[in-house]
Amino acid sequence: MFSLQKLKQQRLIHLCIAITFFTSGLVINFAQLILTLTLKPINIWLFRKIMYYLCYSLYSQLIFISDWYSNSSIKVYMDADDLAQYGGKEHVLLIMNHSYEIDWLAGWMFTEKMGVLGNCKAYAKKVIAYIPVIGWCWKFAEFVFLERAYDKDRQIISHQLKEVFAYPDPTWLLLNAEGTRFTPKKHEASLKFAQERGLPVLKHHLIPRTKGFTASLSSLRGRCPAIYDINLVFKNDAKNSPTISTLLNGKPVEPYMLVRRIPMEKVPGNEEEATEWLHELFREKDQIIDSFHTTGSFFKTSAVKEVPYKMYSGRLCSLINFAVWAFISVSMVLHYLISSLLAQNWLGLSTAIGILTTFYLFMVKAINMSKISKASTYGADVKMGTN
Repeated sequence: MFSLQKLKQQRLIHLCIAITFFTSGLVINFAQLILTLTLKPINIWLFRKIMYYLCYSLYSQLIFISDWYSNSSIKVYMDADDLAQYGGKEHVLLIMNHSYEIDWLAGWMFTEKMGVLGNCKAYAKKVIAYIPVIGWCWKFAEFVFLERAYDKDRQIISHQLKEVFAYPDPTWLLLNAEGTRFTPKKHEASLKFAQERGLPVLKHHLIPRTKGFTASLSSLRGRCPAIYDINLVFKNDAKNSPTISTLLNGKPVEPYMLVRRIPMEKVPGNEEEATEWLHELFREKDQIIDSFHTTGSFFKTSAVKEVPYKMYSGRLCSLINFAVWAFISVSMVLHYLISSLLAQNWLGLSTAIGILTTFYLFMVKAINMSKISKASTYGADVKMGTN
């Protein structure tokens, strides 16, 4: 018997998902371009309002994969008062560990439940801005693209943060302070660096790169009232590994997330003291993650105040958004293929098949790029330090 689970593992279904994402993405990119050229110069407030929905329409297709297609859910631990008073109601700088292939998607799952997914932004490598669909979307949405050259990046940060936190609605900006995804090789280099410099030796994190953080503080103050320290974990013995391939095959994953709200005024203004503050934060984060892996709880051995959790499942809007785009995209493609075949338009038919093949290969490439085994070598040497 051909089950629904087996159907989700078929390449044809994956191709339909790729067609939907890339076709809708190019349409969204074109709309973003038109708005950037026409509306942004005359009414930037309205431009950013509309940009929220365009970004949400693209990002939430990936939320559909996690929440509905794979039936994954996220368990979020956060102070109940902070969640009720501030959750999704303020500008935020997010500091999250960078340890898993889908840690970014787990973060999006949380932000989608908070109603801020369309206004989620991040510090990102400049090269990403040239990647069709997602990179172009981020460029139009005013992400903070860095060149990893401190003097240039400091100027970019100062200018761009003023743009990011001028949005009319709550905007969340992600800083991966570790600078790159955790791998054993990079962790070995990080340990060596920490021992040589007398820094906290971290078991589950890389030593944070503090210059980007400290360079951001002057632009954050008065604009961004809080930092959210996000500690993300998947169980080591989980049945399904936290990867894109797992989700595309319809298998659920279960992220656990501890979120701590830290008022910006608690961060020292002095650069040296702010550097020490960030190192201390990562020492605490390491204890939190270690407590979870050794006891199954964020709190038992971390000395962090225990807070309740809330389980978040899928919201209907991400399902409807994907269904509409899938119907439009797939039906248009099928109509063109059938029409070309009946009209014996072999050139058009072969061109369409070539484009569909390209979409599928783009998806495969994106999956491969997300794999930890394919992570960049940035940070895999003892020079990683505080850049």
